[in-house]
Amino acid sequence: MQIAIINGPNLNLLGKRETGIYGSESFEHYFERLQQQYPTIKFTYYQSNVEGELVNYLHEVGFSYDGILLNAGAYTHTSVAIRDAIAGIKTPVIEIHISNVYAREEFRHTSLIAPKCVGTICGLGLKGYNLGVEYFVMNDI
Repeated sequence: MQIAIINGPNLNLLGKRETGIYGSESFEHYFERLQQQYPTIKFTYYQSNVEGELVNYLHEVGFSYDGILLNAGAYTHTSVAIRDAIAGIKTPVIEIHISNVYAREEFRHTSLIAPKCVGTICGLGLKGYNLGVEYFVMNDI
């Protein structure tokens, strides 16, 4: 099984940025632990602060991988391009958010990408990525 984890803008600062909201662990450290927890799954990790690069990577993995966990960050609320990229690929996508976006500013309450994803996990910290992996494993995607 191949699962791609794609993180959007500012998620390269996890562990440094607003630790009260996002925690103190870097994503790289978390990713190492995730790989150890699921040794039979081939994971790839991609992060970009650039919308078009995220679209390109969705296109790259969206026809050959078994699942995608996407934390589009702020692009969740603004990107028609990422929404269209998800709609155009065959690999199922789960929308991930580390924080509970519904407990934050009102502009974060609308996701343009959610209607094109198989589901959304938010507010459970980095554990949300684990839950997304479990969905793909349990559903033998």
